Amino acid sequence: MGSFSIVHWLILLAVVLLFFGAGRLPNVMGDFAKGIKAFRAGMKDEEPVKPAPGVIPPTAPPPAMPATAPAAATQSDPKLG
Repeated sequence: MGSFSIVHWLILLAVVLLFFGAGRLPNVMGDFAKGIKAFRAGMKDEEPVKPAPGVIPPTAPPPAMPATAPAAATQSDPKLG
């Protein structure tokens, strides 16, 4: 069941030729190739997205908090035991 045999490909080709006709098939494939080329050119020329006016773009994260704890937190708390 996995792959197609040569008979399957021949039947598929016959159906495509009946559907499109032998004369129209090269035109369809040419249009398909032009579409792929246009897509590749569009991907190559793509510019980075600019933020909307008035929107501040994200920057680096703020610096980390200092490692020393505040003086009030260093005293022992009678509630904690």
